[in-house]
Amino acid sequence: MRQHHPLSILLNVAGLARSTFYYQQKVLLAGDRYAALKQRIRAIYESHRGRYGYRRITAVIRQAGTPVNHKLVRRLMLQLGLKSLVRAKKYRSWRGMVGCVAPNLLNRQFKAERLNQKWVTDVTEFNVKGQKLY
Repeated sequence: MRQHHPLSILLNVAGLARSTFYYQQKVLLAGDRYAALKQRIRAIYESHRGRYGYRRITAVIRQAGTPVNHKLVRRLMLQLGLKSLVRAKKYRSWRGMVGCVAPNLLNRQFKAERLNQKWVTDVTEFNVKGQKLY
């Protein structure tokens, strides 16, 4: 369209400033300034089979002598679609004496003289995928 119409008219119709047009043109020609860092992040991520998150990857890059911010590594990992594998938490049901313990009224005397005289129950809790199942 620039061959047929002057740039100022096209920008006026689009509602853009001339500086915006030239800025975007410069950005497109400049390329990716973090391309080398992205390759390094991907290489570290793959060499550790996806088990390293942004904190550990940042530490590895810093140990190699390149100063880098953890927020930049995190942002680049999000752009690359890299997420570390998170280990499943081990099931631990015992948390000590939490809450009040009910008194032992039956004292292991489970025999009843008539129906519906003694009732007992038990509840088991499982943590499955972060949710409680009973």
